[in-house]
Amino acid sequence: MAEVKETFASLGKIEAIRRLYEGSGFKAFDEPVEFRAAAHSLIVTASETFLEGVDFNLIYFPYKHLGYKAVVAVCAELYAALAHPRTLTVRLGVSAKLDYEQISQLWQGVVAAAKEHGIRTVSLDLQPSQNGLSVSVSATGETLDITAKRRPKAASKDLICVSGPLGAAYLGLQVLEREKVRFESGASKSDALEKYRMLVGAYLKPELSSKALYALEETEIYPSFGYCVRHGLADAVIRLTRDSGLGAKVYADKIPFEGNTFALGEELDIDPVSAAMNGGDDYRLLFTVPILKLDQFRKDFQTFDIIGHLAQPEVGAVLVTPDGVELPLKAQGW
Repeated sequence: MAEVKETFASLGKIEAIRRLYEGSGFKAFDEPVEFRAAAHSLIVTASETFLEGVDFNLIYFPYKHLGYKAVVAVCAELYAALAHPRTLTVRLGVSAKLDYEQISQLWQGVVAAAKEHGIRTVSLDLQPSQNGLSVSVSATGETLDITAKRRPKAASKDLICVSGPLGAAYLGLQVLEREKVRFESGASKSDALEKYRMLVGAYLKPELSSKALYALEETEIYPSFGYCVRHGLADAVIRLTRDSGLGAKVYADKIPFEGNTFALGEELDIDPVSAAMNGGDDYRLLFTVPILKLDQFRKDFQTFDIIGHLAQPEVGAVLVTPDGVELPLKAQGW
């Protein structure tokens, strides 16, 4: 006899939520999610929404990875603001095609990421959806008031630094889309998913460490600005010039890439630099650090790459090619 899948219609919303929280380590129905910031602290908020068919495709996107990635998205925004994640609110729009087990897998990813990033309380709400699955997450974080006060004013020659390879998620997505077409056409399975597993993983389950934030606090290196690189490097750099009132130069030959990025780029006829500038979903941190902190930053932040520097306002936002040509940046969005 075929196994009967549990549905939300048979369980009911309250029972479904109660079951999801069992063994999670978090308390169910703990709304509204609030926390009292410590003395001399500031509260920072971040939110993201992921829509099926726009931000993810369930044909190849594991539910657990989706839940994990949604939490990483808001934590990255908090880390960019030098804030430690404290609370999380998750709202899922669930369509009739999804059963309890699928949402349970998604929730496992949420819980795993929440624990990894030190989140104290998590609230969950389930709503019906007529347009597929939607995942809405919002988070609050805490940063010391003195941290905000010690952030220096941005200046020309400040270093532009990123926390890891760029463009990998966009290229990984292209591999998944290509394999989906092969599958739907009945073509034989290729070895692309295994060959480019690091790039595919960068899209499906981005890794984000909180260690950089603690290291900044310990070394008392205070970035003048910080951003989450989600919509491509060009978007982050343009926001930086807008917010700082300064220009910015990014050097193409300084941008970090995953190991076999160029091999895949050649295979797909996609320029890896273009993927880094205009792709998305990398979830890397971009900071501007005073140039006087260069030696200390290189010593204590070896996972970061220095890719450029701030400049005079008239420079604008430019990408400098290896032969010295300056190309104006245009953020196309993700």
